[in-house]
Amino acid sequence: MRRLASVDTEDRAEPRAETGGNRREHSRLWHITLSVAGVEAPLKEIRRALEQLAYDHPFLLNSRYANDHAEIRYWEEARDLHDAAAVALRLWGEHRASAKLPPWEIVGLEVIGRETYHQRLAEGYGPPAAASLGVHPF
Repeated sequence: MRRLASVDTEDRAEPRAETGGNRREHSRLWHITLSVAGVEAPLKEIRRALEQLAYDHPFLLNSRYANDHAEIRYWEEARDLHDAAAVALRLWGEHRASAKLPPWEIVGLEVIGRETYHQRLAEGYGPPAAASLGVHPF
């Protein structure tokens, strides 16, 4: 039976009684896909804003955009799925002013573990290949 990485509790960094509570926290890599949408904005401004976001957040893999929505994919290092999701949900708002991002809302979030990401790629139904790095229109 295959276990989902996002619900695997064996790797969580919570202290265990038998170790005296001294277990080190281990972080893992999580693949994030953040979808945002809102009122139409000029494509040139959206591209510039996403390029600035990529500069501000160097782990950004790629962004795809249209004049009323965008999708951002990147890797996040976090202790568990909850921490990775919390950081992802703050990304757009925290960079809105500095990158001059449109006032769009988050409409979707996918957080998957590295193993699941690579398994999807191997099975042929994963996200676009890494060759599409950068900021691109849909």
